[in-house]
Amino acid sequence: MPDSPLIVTALLPDDLHSWATRLRDAHFPAERNYLEAHVTLFHALPPSCEDEVKQCLASMAKEHAPVPARLLGIMKLGKGTALKLESEEMIALWRELQDRFHGMLTPQDEHKPRLHVTIQNKVSIEEAKALQAQLAPQVQPRDFAFKGLGLYSYEGGPWEHIRSFNFRG
Repeated sequence: MPDSPLIVTALLPDDLHSWATRLRDAHFPAERNYLEAHVTLFHALPPSCEDEVKQCLASMAKEHAPVPARLLGIMKLGKGTALKLESEEMIALWRELQDRFHGMLTPQDEHKPRLHVTIQNKVSIEEAKALQAQLAPQVQPRDFAFKGLGLYSYEGGPWEHIRSFNFRG
């Protein structure tokens, strides 16, 4: 859709993406689970800047090698559960993009993201706490590298994949 906001994500390595998607499929309310596991960097860039976003992401992908990161464990989301991630280098790339698109960002996208993969959302607090207790001993910290950046169009629930930009620097 021509007026659909653009979403920018950090792309997980295939093994972590598959595992997190399986967790999401098992624990995210089925009636709202339109997406695979993802790490959102920007939630709503204006669709009018799509060409500029593509050029910017392509340039970043060309210049950067896969970006080091770490899975830390479980993150509490109130009425949900996520995998907590950290990556100073990914936050640095986010800051570059934030500066590039200054004046076009929503209030949500003006704030530094808390890197995470949501695996459960919009459930009762009790359900969320139960899943957190179940998964906490199973989710072991580990290093990984983001493999690139993804660009999507928000379609009122599902996202339409526009393009992936794999790091090759």
